[in-house]
Amino acid sequence: MPIKIGLIGKTNTGKTTFFNAATLAGGEISTYPFTTKKAQKATGNAITPCVHTEFNVKDDPKNSKCVDGWRFIPIELIDLPGLIKDAWSGKGLGNQFLSIATQSDALLHIVDVSASVDAAGRITEVGKGDPIADVSDIEEELIMWYLKLLEGNRDKISKLVHSDTELLIAITDVFRGIGVKEGHVKETLKVTGLEDKHFDNFDMHDSKKFAAHLRKISKPTLIVANKIDLPGADKNFDRLREKYVDTIIIPASADSELSLRRAEQKGLIKYVPGSEQFEILQREKLNKKQVEALDFITKGILGEYMRTGVQFAINVTVFKLLKMNSIYPVANAEKLSDRTGKILPDLILLKDGSTIEDLAKEIHSDLTKGLLYAKDVRYGVRLPVNYQLRDRDVVSLVSAQTKKS
Repeated sequence: MPIKIGLIGKTNTGKTTFFNAATLAGGEISTYPFTTKKAQKATGNAITPCVHTEFNVKDDPKNSKCVDGWRFIPIELIDLPGLIKDAWSGKGLGNQFLSIATQSDALLHIVDVSASVDAAGRITEVGKGDPIADVSDIEEELIMWYLKLLEGNRDKISKLVHSDTELLIAITDVFRGIGVKEGHVKETLKVTGLEDKHFDNFDMHDSKKFAAHLRKISKPTLIVANKIDLPGADKNFDRLREKYVDTIIIPASADSELSLRRAEQKGLIKYVPGSEQFEILQREKLNKKQVEALDFITKGILGEYMRTGVQFAINVTVFKLLKMNSIYPVANAEKLSDRTGKILPDLILLKDGSTIEDLAKEIHSDLTKGLLYAKDVRYGVRLPVNYQLRDRDVVSLVSAQTKKS
């Protein structure tokens, strides 16, 4: 299953522009509320340097693609309806938004850092809005959604606890449907100091404290400071970083990225998403407005921030927030190929801490039967089944079955 990243935020912050820039899907962009009435899904990519250059071979990818030495790994992006205050209680498109948002592995919170969106998500004069408050408002809605799940199932949890079911298991059972793991609940109970308190004695302060921490660790979130190219946005970006010191914040211009992706699609420029530069291929086909736009992107965006931020935000989410490692399994260690001869055909994303056995399960459940060890292709050493894989490892699995053949 591909990684799922949900785009959240108020209306008119540029969520759909970001979505289109990352996926070239073509969702409707408008200034009226709730343009995105239902979640839109499309494939984007996480991008990482490919190992084929290190081994001096020409690869033949199957589950991803390689462009100019970069591996494009498919991930699913979900453009969610904009939130309004009290969405957690069902206002606006709140229930739909929150139920889908919580299915995501991670969230990108798109904020209009130019402050041109008011508290209700309507377009206003640049500088009149408050990006700090916008982040706080959305975060409160997510916490309240978690709190609603906890308190709405209080009787169920209480009955389970009274029947000798551990509190850890009882709460996990309630939140399992939104991707919460037992480890998340265990850590939250410990950090909030509630692990030894009977659930019947949780007051509202305890419950909200629990909901806030569980939301934070179960749905890692990165803030995208969008519209960084507009006047005053740089000052708001600094304010965001000062306020949310424990959150990764990426400056971005989704509009600029979308312009570059569309120009690249038409063959007018050469551009790899996330690059720090692009090359104009057919200047004679560009009109004055297009030339001015590309000049602005070169100086005002790439010159100031090195990148548009869209692809960078996705990469940071996958490799830093979710702590995924790129693993290249091969059947033939000498040729770096699968059984059909394709060289470096697959790239598999695995959570940091995953082992050789986890890799075997990810490829096919039957591979764990008789699994003996793996061979590290880079260094030529045997790796035990409990070896924790590292980013860019190239490994060949060896089982009792493969030894016989």
